[in-house]
Amino acid sequence: MTEPLPTDVASPDSQSALTARYGDVMMNTFGAPKRIFVRGEGTNVWDADGRRYTDFLSGLAVTVLGHAHPAVLAAISSQLSTLGHISNFFASPAQIALAERLVEFVTSNDPERDAKVFFTNSGTEANEAAFKITRRTGRTRIVAMEGSFHGRTMGALAITANPAYREPFEPLPGEVRFVPYGDAQALAEAVDNTVAAIVIEPIQGENGVVDPGHEFLQAARDIADENGALLWLDEVQTGMGRTGHWLASGPSGVTADIVTLAKGLGNGFPIGACIATGAGSAMLVPGNHGTTFGGNPVAATAALAVIEVIEREGLLEVAQQLGARLTARVEALEHPLVEQVRGRGLLLGVVLAEPIAPRLSEVLLDRGWITNAPRPNVLRLAPPLIISPSEVDDFVAALPDALAASHG
Repeated sequence: MTEPLPTDVASPDSQSALTARYGDVMMNTFGAPKRIFVRGEGTNVWDADGRRYTDFLSGLAVTVLGHAHPAVLAAISSQLSTLGHISNFFASPAQIALAERLVEFVTSNDPERDAKVFFTNSGTEANEAAFKITRRTGRTRIVAMEGSFHGRTMGALAITANPAYREPFEPLPGEVRFVPYGDAQALAEAVDNTVAAIVIEPIQGENGVVDPGHEFLQAARDIADENGALLWLDEVQTGMGRTGHWLASGPSGVTADIVTLAKGLGNGFPIGACIATGAGSAMLVPGNHGTTFGGNPVAATAALAVIEVIEREGLLEVAQQLGARLTARVEALEHPLVEQVRGRGLLLGVVLAEPIAPRLSEVLLDRGWITNAPRPNVLRLAPPLIISPSEVDDFVAALPDALAASHG
């Protein structure tokens, strides 16, 4: 790790000076920033005092190709120098090509199924579009999952389970019922022919990387079909190779009526997508919804570059292999504070025996590793898909001392 630059008085660009300036001008929605980062390259980032960190969080599962990836940089620069923005009164070849690829991913288990794409700037916007599609069924009820997180805008918040997020902004849209995540019987009991949609994350990241298994998604598909409801899968965090597949739901064999994507889609360039299939693909018509920036040529080109690199470098397989390596080596520590590692690919949760995850994440940050704690007893790991085996091993080697320091 690079040593901090020597200084007696905080310079205008030091951590302490920038943090003070942040507090003067930024709304207090995130608290004080843990660090002020100024540069990134590959799996590393540097703060304003010159310290280097290895990124095991990817900006919350976003930078699947790491920082400043040359292929993404080249694609963005080339497109921006040619055509940057045109609004959605018009289209670009990149937008169309990206939509074609996303349709392939979403219909991989049912290639004959029709599908259409609506581009957005983020995951919560993709979920807002999906929410509107559910309203076009003529029904207003949605069944969502306990432990869910779908975003912070009003529609996405309505289907997010955490009361601390919801209650300050109630009343929220819709008639939403929450059922236990992974409980197919409870889901079947909650869904009838008045329900517009069932909304599920294939893995709940913000709830501590909880995987209900493929059988739950298969049961949800059957329950939706039996009641004429839409099955909506939120793959904002789990999509784009994060779990070792283009979609975490892919291996289940399930084709959803709606899939939402974002995060890893643009490797940090803001873009999201709502993909609807079957009858859902025709439910939004001119005037129902819109966006000024969604799917602009630069964002679409960035996403196409991400897809091309993942395919060319075999990163889906890498995510599976290194996820298995990381899981096996953490569990092989047989540390008394580690109960298990759960998740898939490079979206993993280290489940701890005590509620020390926030402290552990802070200790690791001080030692040059970026992680986070979505739950008091879960440390979330979501490194870039370009992480190396040696970096995985170095992280595992650093974990026991960090655990000891967190527990003391």
